[in-house]
Amino acid sequence: MVNIILHGCNGKMGRFVTVLAKEDEEVEIVAGIDQRGGEEKNYPIFRSLKECKVKADVVIDFSDASGVNELVEFCEESSIPLVLCTTGLSEIQQRKVEKFAEKVPVLQSANMSIGITVLCELLKGLGEKSIFQEYDVELIEKHHRYKKDAPSGTALLLKKAMGKEEIPIVSIRGGTIVGEHQVSFAGQDEVIEIKHTAYSRAVFARGALKAAKFLMEQKAGLYTMKNMIV
Repeated sequence: MVNIILHGCNGKMGRFVTVLAKEDEEVEIVAGIDQRGGEEKNYPIFRSLKECKVKADVVIDFSDASGVNELVEFCEESSIPLVLCTTGLSEIQQRKVEKFAEKVPVLQSANMSIGITVLCELLKGLGEKSIFQEYDVELIEKHHRYKKDAPSGTALLLKKAMGKEEIPIVSIRGGTIVGEHQVSFAGQDEVIEIKHTAYSRAVFARGALKAAKFLMEQKAGLYTMKNMIV
């Protein structure tokens, strides 16, 4: 049994993780953290990590960048592995995460979907070929109207996989779109489109729970979703 502290438990993603964890016999959420507080679910909820004295095997984070410093400090003091799903980290915060990962296992990903991980690998393979000399490449990403960062962390992840800084990213925000990423290769008289669509946030929650189990078997280091499919 993997005991989990869920950081950001009352957010949209936190609620999905809570539901799926109830259905998974291999994991249990033993505490939740949310600065807004809230009624207890099947576990106690604390307003900050400093208030939490519950022992756990791993922390899953679905919050925002403002809480990352405190999160890393808590995990470092407790020597507890971290599944870091928050995007928009500053360079200083990223270095802090990388330094922490030298001591304790950390899985960091801008997108917890296995499908996006597979897409990254496909695009990486294309990036190593001469296709970019013959096609105009563009990345279009769509999310719900409340998503703060643009371009999304996933879009930047896909761009990095292709290894081409000049690829433009078009960000669309509207409605309740969970997540859609499309890479278009426009050539002479033909267009190639590679697309991933997330129909529910459950896909990200499911990936986070798998990542938590994965970290239980790893040594210190900074891992990504790719390490789970290799």
